[in-house]
Amino acid sequence: MLLDILSSLVKILSNVTIVVCVYPLSLPMTLIITVDQCLSPITNTFLMQKLVNMQNYLHLHDRNSHKRTNTVDSTPASLKFPSHAPYLLIGGGTASFAAARSIRARDPGARVLIVTDEPDLPYMRPPLSKELWFSDDPSVTETLRFKQWNGKERRYTFDLNLQVIERAGEEVMKRTTLFRKIEDFKSLDKVSRNMKSITIIGGGFLGSELACALGRRSTESDLEVIQMFPEKGNMGKVLPEYLSNWTTEKVKKEGVKIISEALVKSVTFKDDTLEIKLKDGRLVKTDHIVAAVGLEPNVDLAKSAGLEVDSDFGGYRVNAELQARSNIWVAGDAACFYDIRLGRRRVEHHDHAVVSGRLAGENMTGASKPYWHQSMFWSDLGPDVGYEAIGIVDSSLPTVGVFAKATAKDTPKAATEQSGTGIRSESETEDTATSTVAPSTPAPAVDQNRDDYGKGVIFYLRDKVVVGIILWNVFNRMPIARKIIKDGEEHADLNEVAKLFNIHED
Repeated sequence: MLLDILSSLVKILSNVTIVVCVYPLSLPMTLIITVDQCLSPITNTFLMQKLVNMQNYLHLHDRNSHKRTNTVDSTPASLKFPSHAPYLLIGGGTASFAAARSIRARDPGARVLIVTDEPDLPYMRPPLSKELWFSDDPSVTETLRFKQWNGKERRYTFDLNLQVIERAGEEVMKRTTLFRKIEDFKSLDKVSRNMKSITIIGGGFLGSELACALGRRSTESDLEVIQMFPEKGNMGKVLPEYLSNWTTEKVKKEGVKIISEALVKSVTFKDDTLEIKLKDGRLVKTDHIVAAVGLEPNVDLAKSAGLEVDSDFGGYRVNAELQARSNIWVAGDAACFYDIRLGRRRVEHHDHAVVSGRLAGENMTGASKPYWHQSMFWSDLGPDVGYEAIGIVDSSLPTVGVFAKATAKDTPKAATEQSGTGIRSESETEDTATSTVAPSTPAPAVDQNRDDYGKGVIFYLRDKVVVGIILWNVFNRMPIARKIIKDGEEHADLNEVAKLFNIHED
């Protein structure tokens, strides 16, 4: 495994600064190694020889031409693998990309070594379940070029997985997509054009985005799209029940059959069909399964590297500077950090990966900066409905929602037309809003009998203090939300606070 290499590198390269980035933007890297399989620990002395002998891939990315070369020949390792790399980045995702970029910004001549277990160069994950599915270009799976909701073209490159499926056998696994990577997008695109039915297991952001995308595609074919999850409604762990129910109806209108409160008991392959048996006895037949159920951070490196794993949240425990131990920093999904406002946390979102990776890279070069950023995330159910969120957004918390009638400007498509980017966290500034909040009377809860939640703000409360905010079809207001959480004050009237987001303006 890749971790065999990493364990030895941690032990041997005592003068190398290391950042562990578990989360997967194309950036010219000095050297990127992608590993398919490794059977034993490897020292840096003959690392390249082992990689070649075991038919792994070496990707060299020229800084000027951006041309990638795949080599599996026996060219001497000394010509390709550096004898010393001051900066070693483990993982080829967003956090690693951000770390490499910040290292180069502070140290332009830096030699950066990236080790990743994917065959692709570092890339952005968000479009995998968003814009790529709505492209009208039949070659999108090869070019990975797509148009954002605003019509501008971009290029893509740059819970434990369902255990009951993993135990189901080879025939089931051959017909199952664990949707995380570029190859998964390409595979599912092909499947959706050739199969009669697809079942998505998972009701969170990824599962719901994929359901909407495939559901819209099904209107042009005979494809049946099914989505099942244990919650009562889509994104039920995040959204208040009334809004989760509304979202579920939205997904249904996209052509998706919803099976809620569904716990998978077993999956079998019978008569060329997958049979999903639920714990309540229901049986669902399908041609293909998409598992969109989240991942646990891989912490196998902890023992050999002497790193501490958080028993409550998982991931590597780090200090305020994202440092796990001397010369080792952790960023992205794998970092369990202390939030001065919200307590210890581990965050699995793109914005956090970008900012924490950037900070880890700066600190690798001696910046010694603390991590204070309150990260955000966003989800789009196609080009017409979307939201941005920050802080602790947990449906088990008390919430107060304030809504208004939406206009044509209140959609993800309109937001990207205004900002010029589909990766909304990249368009944010670090400036906070300067608006003040005046307290008045206690805030009433939203009328949950309403059936039109055009746009609005949902506040999540803990001990009467706002700890999370969702901006529902309200865009480019994240600095205001960030300031409210940073202040950590009690607000007597959250209707007044909602006015800061200008939701009542046309």
